[in-house]
Amino acid sequence: MSASKPISKPVSKPISKPVPKPISKPVLQSVSAQSPANIRSISPYLPGKPITQLAREMGLPVEHIVKLASNENPRGMSPKARVAIERALSGISLYPDDYDLKKALSDHTGLGMDRLVLGNGSNDLIDLAARVFLAPGRSTVIAQHAFAIYQIASITAGAECIHVPAKDYGHDLTAMRAAIRPDTRLVWIANPNNPTGTFLPQAQIKDFLRTVPADVAVVLDEAYNEYLPLTERADKAACLLLLNEFPNLIIFRTFSKAYGLAGLRVGYAMTAVDIADLMNRIRQPFNCNNLALVAAIAALDDDVFVADSFELNNHGMAQVVAGLERLGLDYIPSSGNFVTVKVGDAAKVNQALLKQGIIVRPIAGYGLPQHLRVTIGLETENVRFLSALESAIKNASSTLI
Repeated sequence: MSASKPISKPVSKPISKPVPKPISKPVLQSVSAQSPANIRSISPYLPGKPITQLAREMGLPVEHIVKLASNENPRGMSPKARVAIERALSGISLYPDDYDLKKALSDHTGLGMDRLVLGNGSNDLIDLAARVFLAPGRSTVIAQHAFAIYQIASITAGAECIHVPAKDYGHDLTAMRAAIRPDTRLVWIANPNNPTGTFLPQAQIKDFLRTVPADVAVVLDEAYNEYLPLTERADKAACLLLLNEFPNLIIFRTFSKAYGLAGLRVGYAMTAVDIADLMNRIRQPFNCNNLALVAAIAALDDDVFVADSFELNNHGMAQVVAGLERLGLDYIPSSGNFVTVKVGDAAKVNQALLKQGIIVRPIAGYGLPQHLRVTIGLETENVRFLSALESAIKNASSTLI
């Protein structure tokens, strides 16, 4: 027999180890990048330049500066409001009780207190209305050249803004009605409009409201109501009729304009009980401070001050408009305490005005890059503005030659 062959053992292959993948470092993002896209898309609101800021920038004495940029009452506050504030200073350490102002407003408007909402100025009310009715997947209708805070509040709530082209610089109600979609939940109307000063007669407002679906809320912002002629002003009876006929209506008023309390930030909304309830649920507690509350009550009782402010504005408007016409400038007829004027290169003219100590309001952000909005001031302030404007326009024209 042949010798047996030795049994060969299988050769073991080395086990290949998987090549480790390089560990990718996480991309570092700032915390602000985690904010929702709608918040990051918002362009910040640019208020009128404060007097003290211009004084710092230009090295001008404060007393040399005239501010005609924020539609404040050039007369200041009501004397009654001043007395009320002085008396209330001793209670500043206590949280406020807004009952007395709501009661005063109830008597003033004829509405029950459960149909009123207090705001830290009208801006607060705008934000409340947006948060009550708007959300992602919903839309809101806004007129071109309307108050910028409507858009900011709406985008903050996550809604889509439907912008409707203006008609003669104001609201085109027919087009706004046509723009309402099934997902629309809020329509904004400013009357008079800021910054253009255009006005819609109440008959047009009522006709519009009759066509709006009952499940769409309508805000009617009447911040400048006290500057309207008595024949056009929405008085107590007119408001009651409108609010009772249209339960989807919310009317805003403020103490910042004719009442002269802009620095205290207090306004109010009038609406149906169920809407007021929702707005009050999300309203910050103590959103109106002690001094604002007592000043508003006193101002509401000072009819003489409001009437005098109305008359001063009428005279001032005539003075400023005559000056603009003398300079050959186009302006938008206004029903507020301001007028918007076309000056050409508005940025350059505005800068020239600032150098002369005159603060007005550039409104390129409202789609009006050739216009400036000017608050009607005291007679002496209007004279200074017109003189400075004439000089600014001449300088702007000479640099173009």
